[in-house]
Amino acid sequence: MSHEPLLTSVVGSHARPSWFVAGIAAAERGEFGPADLEEMLDDAVDLALRDQEEAGIDIVSDGEMRRAGFFTAEFYAHLTGVRALPPDRRLGAGAHDQQHRFEVLEPIAAPDGLGVVAEYRYASGRAKRPLKVTLPGPYTLSGRFSYGPGQVYTERNAAAEAFVPILRGELEGLAAAGATFIQIDEPSPAIHPDAPADFSALFNAAVEPVVGRVRLGAHLCFGNYLGRPLARRTYRPVLDAMLGFRVDELVLEFANREMAEVAILGEIAAAGRDVGAGVIDVKNSYIETADDVAERIDAVLSAGVPAGRLTLVPDCGFSQTARWMARAKLASLVAGRDLVLGRTQEEDR
Repeated sequence: MSHEPLLTSVVGSHARPSWFVAGIAAAERGEFGPADLEEMLDDAVDLALRDQEEAGIDIVSDGEMRRAGFFTAEFYAHLTGVRALPPDRRLGAGAHDQQHRFEVLEPIAAPDGLGVVAEYRYASGRAKRPLKVTLPGPYTLSGRFSYGPGQVYTERNAAAEAFVPILRGELEGLAAAGATFIQIDEPSPAIHPDAPADFSALFNAAVEPVVGRVRLGAHLCFGNYLGRPLARRTYRPVLDAMLGFRVDELVLEFANREMAEVAILGEIAAAGRDVGAGVIDVKNSYIETADDVAERIDAVLSAGVPAGRLTLVPDCGFSQTARWMARAKLASLVAGRDLVLGRTQEEDR
């Protein structure tokens, strides 16, 4: 699906400013009323959109600012049939085993949806540039559940399948509300390449109602909680699964791996998928120069990805990045793209 050459976008989440972090903590202490919280969340979405638009990003997101906690955390608040459990470990160095997890008491449901449609309605009225909507995939959402013999879901695949109708309903609602670009974040295949799951079948069952109705993307990364990966960082073992996803675009991380496996992008493009290539390292406090970014873009183009099928993004979301740093990295992303685009236009004259 050809588009303007070398578009820029984001993966989803935006950095959280200090006042937002303080406000969420105050709300959790019961110091905010519903109107207070709604006002703060509206302001946070406006800030995320403004930061991206001022940087010159072509396709923006709402920054996932209405989603408290890390990545999937907010979605469980919309579910019935679950009970929050304490993390396995509370002290010491931060890591993935300190995140939320849930006991499943009965088959899950989301009677009022997952809240993404309302997120889209607000952001679409505030964004001045094309808007991408993001939400997690079924296998990823199942990762915080308890399961096993004698439990509601005896294994993780069953828990993932329970999310399929919930996601289908959310996606249908987004399409009906006018969303034109939806990205499903499904890092689990890359994190668990040996899991006994048919990732493509699960993914495709969830997105089936909107295939052909909206532009669909899939983001696969290796984990980013506290800037820490969660897997052996290679896409090769899950390439077939990724190519089985019924999407227009695959969004993958490369900058933090010093562009390792970049040749795989040529294979993805040759298979008919657009590419969202990570050329900004969100796990590193180093601020890339425009030349750094241009060098990474050149590597992607040299791998055989046509400029009209390539979107340039950070490796992952910015929720684990300081705001000043995220703003600087977004500016570098656009500046590096402009260097390559300007050079290409000169060559074409």
